Amino acid sequence: MIFSSAELLSQLGIVVWPLLRISAMVSSMPVFGSRLLPKRLKVVLAIALTMAIAPHLPPIEPIEIFSVNGGIVAIQQVLIGLAMGFTLQLVFSVFVLGGQVIALTMGLGFASLNDPASGVVVPTVSQFYTIFITLLFLAMNGHLVMIEVLANSFISLPVSQMGLDSEAVWKMLGWAKFIFSGAVLMALPAMASLLIVNLGFGVMTRAAPQLNIFAIGFPVIMTIGFMIMLLSLPSTIPLFENLLDSGYQLIRSMMGG
Repeated sequence: MIFSSAELLSQLGIVVWPLLRISAMVSSMPVFGSRLLPKRLKVVLAIALTMAIAPHLPPIEPIEIFSVNGGIVAIQQVLIGLAMGFTLQLVFSVFVLGGQVIALTMGLGFASLNDPASGVVVPTVSQFYTIFITLLFLAMNGHLVMIEVLANSFISLPVSQMGLDSEAVWKMLGWAKFIFSGAVLMALPAMASLLIVNLGFGVMTRAAPQLNIFAIGFPVIMTIGFMIMLLSLPSTIPLFENLLDSGYQLIRSMMGG
């Protein structure tokens, strides 16, 4: 059997174009895009997903890989994958920001550590919520839903020179407002409860000025804050479910589905 170079490149494109989109998504999405995972494992995961998804995709139009059109298509596939992974990052950012608000309200804003997943310094409370929603994401099979959305994206937005349009980008930027509204909803119980506690300490300070309010108030506020976090933890689950479902709907709408 003899194959020409054009036939070989067309057959190679069946794997290369999906691999670009999938690898970009894997490297940018939460959990699997974490810095904790070795790069070799990410590469193996991207190749495995490509081998599983590529045979079931509709026929891809032949595009010369080493050409200007091929370069444009490659850039488009990388941008699509990055947009999908970045949308999930926005969902996780809600709880990072909410944890920062709770930590500042409790007086634990100084208790920060380096997040190995993102490489930035975040409060310890935010790290706790990040670990919690990561386990929740895996327990809810969120990664499997993401793979399904990824596979369907090749049908609704096939490989071509036409990628994400400006409307899809504005949809993603507009969804970023939920980072702040979701963080407020998450931190509202702690903020309201600790505000009442602070008002009570203010009344105590006026009634008994000789009390060292800093020595008494800090451990009390911190203890009450931890109790509120424990009691409000179940309410975080439906909030995460709603945000995650909204994020998946956003990805489908951006892909034209």
